[in-house]
Amino acid sequence: MPLTRRSTFSDRREAGRALAARLRELDLVDPVVIALPRGGVPVAYEVAKALDAPLDIGLVRKLGHPSQPELGLGAMGEDGTVVLDQRAMQAFGITREQIEPIAVREGEELDRRRRLYRGDVAPVAVAGRTVIVVDDGIATGVTASAASHVLKARGASRVVLAVPVCPEGTEDRIDGDIDDVVSVSSPRNFSSVGAWYDDFSQTGDDEVIALLDAARGERDTAERDAVDADGEVSIPTADGAELGGLIRIPPDARGLVVFVHGSGSSRHSPRNNSVARYLEGRGFATLLFDLLTPEEAADRRNVFDIELLTRRLVDVTAWARRQGPLAGLPLGLFGASTGAAAALRAAADPQAGVGAVVSRGGRPDLAGDALARVTAPTLLIVGGDDREVLALNRAAAAEIAGPCRLAVIPGAGHLFEEPGTLGRAARVAADFLETRIGELGAHRWAGGGGGR
Repeated sequence: MPLTRRSTFSDRREAGRALAARLRELDLVDPVVIALPRGGVPVAYEVAKALDAPLDIGLVRKLGHPSQPELGLGAMGEDGTVVLDQRAMQAFGITREQIEPIAVREGEELDRRRRLYRGDVAPVAVAGRTVIVVDDGIATGVTASAASHVLKARGASRVVLAVPVCPEGTEDRIDGDIDDVVSVSSPRNFSSVGAWYDDFSQTGDDEVIALLDAARGERDTAERDAVDADGEVSIPTADGAELGGLIRIPPDARGLVVFVHGSGSSRHSPRNNSVARYLEGRGFATLLFDLLTPEEAADRRNVFDIELLTRRLVDVTAWARRQGPLAGLPLGLFGASTGAAAALRAAADPQAGVGAVVSRGGRPDLAGDALARVTAPTLLIVGGDDREVLALNRAAAAEIAGPCRLAVIPGAGHLFEEPGTLGRAARVAADFLETRIGELGAHRWAGGGGGR
């Protein structure tokens, strides 16, 4: 159903703010915003600012008709990828050989723009992340298709094309590398992108560079505002192990969430890191750590030794309580798979001072009789398509002594790999933790049961 036409945008910046409002409605976790130059940069700047996401430039050039350059027949990505609109090529009788000299010329322009816009700055990492490709509008979509092809080749897990305006039905005609299309307006009678702007004057290189520098500067400032404890740490345990950890602490953190990974994973788990970054945006400090040393992880028996994993988790929370920036923060545990069982067993110990537990795709059944001693508020998040684990969670929820809620994410499997499902899980978890701040406050380490 096409959206009704809204009043024209005053300029690209205003269009970006309107587009950001639409994107907030999606469940996007830790997205990256890629601007298509040059007109897409002012739009993307506002989107990245609103979503608190990194902004990078998507270096793509239109390949025009040999005698009508403004008529796009294809596009070229910075890695040399060429995408051609075969339907348009056939309609105008243009061959690939006729496009080749144009591609050479545009490739030189891409090199110039790379040096101009990026300088020595490396591209933002996109592997395993959702990427929002932003332009000021779409006519044919070939430029966005080329950009999406490049991004998927770099490992992007999901590509969302976001524009203020595009023709009705764009999502049906767009390239297969684009997973979703988001627009503010999609008119049936589309004439040109510029018709939707009061001010559609050309975006110059100086403006592009200034906005990219501003976006980088804002994120650098935000990172400097984080306390000194941010970063990689080594955590000693009572049994003599040294566990690698990663701490991130936003300014004025409202609580600490310790992640407990599942079997075969580590502190580098892409999904846990994505959820952690989302929670950081909601004001929570996060700690991700390895439950086992590399040597221990090689023995599969250790991976399922819930007692060992629980002892390690209790040691890590005791260590965290001694770290100045974290001391006194309310504590929540976030377990995945077998890590959820360790989190629940740790929460069953009143001396651990756990104020809340979240499980994502977890195996709470492996916590055994400890479930009856868990009094902390608990949230069990399970994929609707993960039927076996869903049944196990339903049974476990009935055994947990404290308040327990089961949240089922429709369309999600065990790993929450399906588009949007991990984002919905992260949002449900953050909402739950925010509502439990009062309860968490009652378990602050400063007044809690002490450590081991």
